[in-house]
Amino acid sequence: MTEARPVDLTGWARDAVPEAVVARLRGARHVLAVTHENPDADTLGAVLGVSLLVEALGGRATAVSTDEVPPLYGFLRGMDRFVRDPEPGTSYDLLVLADCASPSRVGDVARRHPGLFAELPRVTIDHHASNDAAGDTDWIEPHAAATCEMVALLAVTLRLPLGLADGRLAEALMAGIVMDTSTFAHPNATPRTLEVAAALVGAGAPLSDISRRLYRTKPEAQLRLFGRVLGRLETSAGGRIAWSTLRLDDLAATGAIPAHSEGIIDLIAQAEAAEVAMLLKEQEDGTTRLSVRTKPGGVDATVLTGTFGGGGHARASGASIDLPVDRALAPVLAEAERLVAAVRR
Repeated sequence: MTEARPVDLTGWARDAVPEAVVARLRGARHVLAVTHENPDADTLGAVLGVSLLVEALGGRATAVSTDEVPPLYGFLRGMDRFVRDPEPGTSYDLLVLADCASPSRVGDVARRHPGLFAELPRVTIDHHASNDAAGDTDWIEPHAAATCEMVALLAVTLRLPLGLADGRLAEALMAGIVMDTSTFAHPNATPRTLEVAAALVGAGAPLSDISRRLYRTKPEAQLRLFGRVLGRLETSAGGRIAWSTLRLDDLAATGAIPAHSEGIIDLIAQAEAAEVAMLLKEQEDGTTRLSVRTKPGGVDATVLTGTFGGGGHARASGASIDLPVDRALAPVLAEAERLVAAVRR
């Protein structure tokens, strides 16, 4: 068998990575790198990746997630370094927000430390179309499949190996790409995404194991939760809208935790006729978390969730609604029906 040649990402990196972002990271001595609330593999992988790059450049980094890392991602090396708050008494000189569609998405940590989040110089690295940040160090690429894809190109620009930290960098970045592309099944996986993934595999990322753990390994409690939520699946508009609800008593009845809801919306989105799939999740504070998936060429999910102050991607988006589930359903369903009515196939 002929040995595979290394994948050269320099062309992609040269065209993508802003010089101002590179300069600010090179000059930073202690970086505060922050995920979005309710973290997933992409924000965790991107923040861990940025932290490893900063440390390889001779700086220090604190990886922060206002919410605990879900058990699903516990197999990834480096997840144990995430903390809930910045280190007290530390002089940070740069804030990095990774995979945050807006600064508010970092959650309660920003409210606990308003001075740091207001005063520190900032770098934003994100792929959400709803992110309207436009500063010199705001790197927003809506066509990127994952923020981890962007961080891989950042590593190349910094001339740091993707196999950095005994392969932890490649592993973390691959996890984010696998999660946000559903193992390359979503239409957001572009030729660049596949080349970045190939380079990460070449750097030691265990693609098959990551895919299995993220998409084909679930605890019994999670499967029971899926069953309850899918058991109350409903449709409207002749099946063009499919939705369900996840209630707090579902968690209690199955022994599941909120993080176990990961993946339910993607199952609802498999409804054959559904242009729009929705999951409304009851929150402990009485609000509702809305997750939306849509079919290519139809409803823009960001338009639907944007009505309720949310955002994300054209095919996958979310919002937090300041209403309980039973009251949130009617306006969400009305907006979905309005948007679906305009879709012609």
